[in-house]
Amino acid sequence: MADAAPPPGKRKREPDAADAEAAGKEDKDAKEAGIGNGTSASVRFPFSGFKVQKVLRESARDKILFLHGKVNEASGDGDGEDAVVILEKTPFQVEQVAQLLMGSPELQLQFSNDIYSTYHMFPPRQLSGEQVLAEVAACGEDIKTTVVYPATEKHLQKYLRQDLRLVQETGGDYKNITLPYLESQSLSIQWVYNILDKKAEADRIVFENPDPSDGFVLIPDLKWNQQQLDDLYLIAICHRRGIRSLRDLTVEHLPLLRNILREGQEAVLQRYQVPADRLRVYLHYLPSYYHLHVHFTALGFDAPGSAVERAHLLAEVIENLEHDPQHYQQRTLTFALRADDRLLQLLQEARKN
Repeated sequence: MADAAPPPGKRKREPDAADAEAAGKEDKDAKEAGIGNGTSASVRFPFSGFKVQKVLRESARDKILFLHGKVNEASGDGDGEDAVVILEKTPFQVEQVAQLLMGSPELQLQFSNDIYSTYHMFPPRQLSGEQVLAEVAACGEDIKTTVVYPATEKHLQKYLRQDLRLVQETGGDYKNITLPYLESQSLSIQWVYNILDKKAEADRIVFENPDPSDGFVLIPDLKWNQQQLDDLYLIAICHRRGIRSLRDLTVEHLPLLRNILREGQEAVLQRYQVPADRLRVYLHYLPSYYHLHVHFTALGFDAPGSAVERAHLLAEVIENLEHDPQHYQQRTLTFALRADDRLLQLLQEARKN
């Protein structure tokens, strides 16, 4: 098993010599596949232009804005292509964001993996007086910018703010309704395989147990910038493929789950000096992607998806399986779905019949 990596150094805007040397050794095939771990050098977005179509979601409390835009319209590619840009910093004024993205901001690629890429974006100097960038300019900070391109309709729906509804799903509902629906609708998880195969984000791995059956990698979540511990957020992704979610877990998977809990907590303690009693370790149901993964967040952080209708503490999952190997095949689970989600309609229709 690999040791936990040393703590990250202080972020610098100037290119680091070691980073530049590593960038020069990037694999050509990986670049062509849209995979990369990023450098401190300035880069451009993987598209030209950005015409705002819709604000999918915004939150002043979380200092985040989700935008749907059309790109590459000037290239003559019909009506252009869809892209999602996620900006995180101070509360944004929507009127100013379009101007920021239509300009020529300085970009530093952090990494790219399949259709996902993350940058540090520094606003042009002429915009530093705008209200949207006032705090950024005053503090000399950057705007974390995540790009999903090309974006499908499923991506747009994922980030769109909608009303939610609680629904109950029996074990039979999962087999007969949910699973068939998800198998036809799930988003690509190629980016997960890129991480496991070390084709992307290899330098971000905090800890790894390489066992192909009971091992996992521990990696910072994209929502955490690693600059402070208040919002610590890491993801443990299991090496074993074919375990989609909580519903697949049986007593056979207990060694894997115990490894994730024990070794993950130890790795976080060693790397970040955060003890186990200050961590929330849980699984989502329904998850956002269907390859088994476990969330590690700071206990005091109100992380997205940590509410009772979605989060299942890993320690309790282990205990449930120890008492009943078929617990998650049989148990009725309650979770929230968007009001216009087709799966919600299917489950509601099953209740009427």
